[in-house]
Amino acid sequence: MPHRFHLILLLALLLPLVGCSDSASQEPDLTPEEAARELNEQLAMITLPEGFSISIYADDVPNARGMRLSDSGVLFVGSRRRSDLYAVLDEDNDYKADRVVVIDDDLRLPTGVALRDGDLYVGAVSQILRYDDIEANMENSPEPVVVVDDLPTEEHHGWKFIDFGPDGKLYVPVGAPCNVCDEGDPYATILRMNPDGSDREVFARGVRNSVGFDWHPETGELWFTDNGRDMLGDDLPPCELNHAPEAGLHFGYPYIHGVDISDPEFGEGHSAADYTPPAQPLGPHVAPLGMEFYEGDMFPAEYRHQIFIAEHGSWNRSEKIGYRIVLITLDAEGKVASYEPFAEGWLQGQDAWGRPVDVEVMHDGSLLVSDDQAGRIYRITYDG
Repeated sequence: MPHRFHLILLLALLLPLVGCSDSASQEPDLTPEEAARELNEQLAMITLPEGFSISIYADDVPNARGMRLSDSGVLFVGSRRRSDLYAVLDEDNDYKADRVVVIDDDLRLPTGVALRDGDLYVGAVSQILRYDDIEANMENSPEPVVVVDDLPTEEHHGWKFIDFGPDGKLYVPVGAPCNVCDEGDPYATILRMNPDGSDREVFARGVRNSVGFDWHPETGELWFTDNGRDMLGDDLPPCELNHAPEAGLHFGYPYIHGVDISDPEFGEGHSAADYTPPAQPLGPHVAPLGMEFYEGDMFPAEYRHQIFIAEHGSWNRSEKIGYRIVLITLDAEGKVASYEPFAEGWLQGQDAWGRPVDVEVMHDGSLLVSDDQAGRIYRITYDG
């Protein structure tokens, strides 16, 4: 009984920190007509630039998080606060999912997914798993190969967005196991390794909790989001978009936040000049997660090679912000020129009915957005 009591108490303490629960557990059963009407009303709340529209790609992907689209058009989706790994199938090629297959339902926070040579890689806290020849086996409950099983076991910032870089290496972030602390390597880093897990090294330090990164299509340089620390008030510090043109840079955490904000506990003796500042400070506590450079042909030319970021939204401000997709534009020198909303409306007043998590460009140039609160995948198109 004491162990059970401690578990219940721990869950009660953690619930406010993890943000949202699956919408299916919160809402009463609706008739199909009521559900369709509610869905249309919600989509009508999303504001986009002129010529853009949003629709549902898949509406039954509970706690949808990281996404990766295969060459054949299968969308693989991870989850957090669930144990499920999904394949979303558009079998008639009408850009609307026909089926959602649960590949595995016994994983530990399988948030991040990546593809290489037909194999699916999954980040599951202390492990990196690989599902070989995934599209031929996804409906057969395949047994994964364990690539790595010795990463830190803490779940606090332990969920992982993963991806392969242009160098063929697998990049894996290891978040800080706390709000703010100084635990040393491998915490608060981005690691990289060979696809088989060998030759592991620290690529970047001072990264509190990155849940999204991508490489510039022309320079091949890494850009990544990072979630700023909590408990410094509503407006401090900013979250960050960072640029790592080379290995070995330190981005300040836990000593310096944003451009030059000294941490009240760990900042003494540390100068902002010794660390790499963000390429763009983002809103405070907006929780930037997935990001991707736009390389499609559907959107107008000015969007090409610009950055879309999913801001999951604040849980720790007196007035919520985020809950949107933002656009970062770069100038000819590769510096940030603007940071502005692209799609917003999931937050109405102080009530959020959805929380964007990741973005993925489809083969036709449309943009997919995962939503872990509503359990949906949206598709944004341009027909202007």
